[in-house]
Amino acid sequence: MASTATANQESTGYADLAEQGARATRSLDAPRVTLGRAAAAVEAFLEAERRQLPLWMPVALAAGIVAWFMLPTQSLWLGFGAGALALALLGVAIPGWIGRVALAAGLLAALGLGIAWARAERVTAPRLAREVHATWIDATVIEREDRAGRGQWRLYLDPHDPALPPLIRISLRKPPPAAIAAGARIRARVSLRPPPGPSVPGGYDFARRLWFEGVGATGFTLGDPTLLSPPPPPAGAQAWLESVRVQLTRLLQTQIGGAEGGLAAAFVTGDAGGVPDQVRQDMTDAGLAHIISISGLHIAVVIAVAMVIVRRTLTLIPWIALRWPVRLISAGTAALVGIGYTLLAGSQIPTVRSVAAALLVLVGLMAGRAAISLRGIATGAFFILLFRPEALLGPSFQLSFAAVTSLVAAFQSQPGKWLMRAHDGDLWIVRTARHAVVLVASGCVAEFALAPIALYHFNREGMYGMIANLVGIPWSELVIMPALMATLVMDGLGWAVPAAWVLKHSMAMLVWTAHFVAHWPGAVMRTPTMPLAAYAAFVVGGLWLCLWSGRARLLGLGPLAVAALVAALARPPDLIVSGDGRHLGVLRADGAMAMLRPHAGDFIRSMWGDSMGTARTLALDEVGNASCGPDACVLLLNRGGRVWRVFATRSKRIIPRPDMEAQCRAADLVVSERRLPAWCAPAWQRFDARALERTGSVAVWLADARVDAARTGQGAHPWASQVPVWRGKLHDAYHRRTNDVGGGVYRVDEAAGR
Repeated sequence: MASTATANQESTGYADLAEQGARATRSLDAPRVTLGRAAAAVEAFLEAERRQLPLWMPVALAAGIVAWFMLPTQSLWLGFGAGALALALLGVAIPGWIGRVALAAGLLAALGLGIAWARAERVTAPRLAREVHATWIDATVIEREDRAGRGQWRLYLDPHDPALPPLIRISLRKPPPAAIAAGARIRARVSLRPPPGPSVPGGYDFARRLWFEGVGATGFTLGDPTLLSPPPPPAGAQAWLESVRVQLTRLLQTQIGGAEGGLAAAFVTGDAGGVPDQVRQDMTDAGLAHIISISGLHIAVVIAVAMVIVRRTLTLIPWIALRWPVRLISAGTAALVGIGYTLLAGSQIPTVRSVAAALLVLVGLMAGRAAISLRGIATGAFFILLFRPEALLGPSFQLSFAAVTSLVAAFQSQPGKWLMRAHDGDLWIVRTARHAVVLVASGCVAEFALAPIALYHFNREGMYGMIANLVGIPWSELVIMPALMATLVMDGLGWAVPAAWVLKHSMAMLVWTAHFVAHWPGAVMRTPTMPLAAYAAFVVGGLWLCLWSGRARLLGLGPLAVAALVAALARPPDLIVSGDGRHLGVLRADGAMAMLRPHAGDFIRSMWGDSMGTARTLALDEVGNASCGPDACVLLLNRGGRVWRVFATRSKRIIPRPDMEAQCRAADLVVSERRLPAWCAPAWQRFDARALERTGSVAVWLADARVDAARTGQGAHPWASQVPVWRGKLHDAYHRRTNDVGGGVYRVDEAAGR
């Protein structure tokens, strides 16, 4: 009996050990089983959404492009490329949809990185090394850009001096003679500087845009340019188109006159230079800015009108209607009209993008496919990014594709299909109500899609854009565009006066509508600069919501909610310092921005006001907690539970060393356009000429003791290189700097042009 009991105990012990071993095996296998279930779920999801997967091809390509533009160093670019290729190789080893998606995503991301890098290297052009003051140049005019409505005139020049870049852009204070046009030779006294970087950290990078345009320097004239020789007679199709464009612009601006004439020219030739700043701002605040630039609306109207006219004309003849492919002929004719309109309007990137999308629609109609689809939009985006990757970072590209993609995705969803579905038995009032609901829904969808982009790029968004567009778009399509066509046709016959009268008053109605809506209470929402992480979450959430078809698309609402919360909690900087140290902006507790220099230009006031989310500016002299003299200001700011003392110089006159040293020692932060000596040592930060050469403009959050520098975002990209691409003897001969260390004074010898 004892031996039997012992055997039973031993068998029980072995059973316990076996059970413990099984539990241990199951615990080791649990992660593997969980991973397998997750992979199976992802595989099932991709199988269900396989028709949507091609829509993500331009997104993967864009991811590589964004990586090259956003990552700061070459080692990170190479690391991202290697990671993308590793993902592609991993996809080869994984079966099913997961492997295929990994392979395609990795290859496309690596391709996007490569084409962005290659494009930036391919457009490399000489740049100015440093500022050149008051020098005489002889140059050939490459292009003339008139913005009479904004009081701006620009010339793109090829200077006849090997010490200067082959393409420079100069601004004029008043309109030059008509003879100063493309091909003319001029002499002018100018001041030049290298292409400027962002005026505020995280702001628009002008140097990047000018890099891809090939512009090596910007500047302005000192006096009127002198015409040395007029432009040669136009030759070739491009010159002929340019002359026609100029003639049409002048015709409309003079025939119609005023802001209405400027708008009419913008509708036909894309030249919005005649639109006054106030009208432009009202159009923007009312959500009608897209009407000024030739884009999808104008291209769609011109192509639709051409197609309807040709189709209706051909169908009037029964023999042709029964034997000829009328639909194919009308679509082909409309395509040619759209291409011609694009060439006439100057073939700007938004216009080319719009006509490319319209051509895809026409090809779909010819083939009997759906006129507008997400695949067509994805195809257009893919090819634009393939040849112009820099377009991805521009607001024009983002606004255009966000609006179209969101609208198509919305009306391809089940609620959208129900709204668009027509029933033969519906009463006319039901059909009218359905069309009204579709119009309102379209406006809401477009506004929700475009608002984050507008707030990120422009720090402002019109709140009543949907209402203004309900009036502005039909008015433009049904009244303004026909009046424009009638004016141009009848002008050739000498009978343009009646049509021009109708056009002028219809344009005046559009201007009045924009002004009326833009001045409603709360018409404009202003926000400080949106964090990049919040904007990225908006983009990811929006793409997820638009590009999938099943219920999983609703998961995109999560990133959108997080992005909205982060953007709402973002705080503007307390201080902004310009890259040359001349300007200082301070955000007051009441939301206004105080400027160090009372006569700071409108441009910097506007850019900094947008970054801080305010439209009110005043001089630092008017601030109660600031003490200012002609040469410097002392400012006390209560931030983060303590008082910060800021000392800023605002002239180049020498401050005696004892006074200067005492101010530096008492200050937490010193700002100056001079190169300050080592003994000027504030408690925390010193932003003088030497420091700002390395950082560019800076934004400061005092409570967090945080500083953001503009050049940190530029990284090692070629347009941000601290070693200029171009160096010439002209700079040493005409530009000399001296420093008085004792007083920290900074002087410039302007010997040029004497």
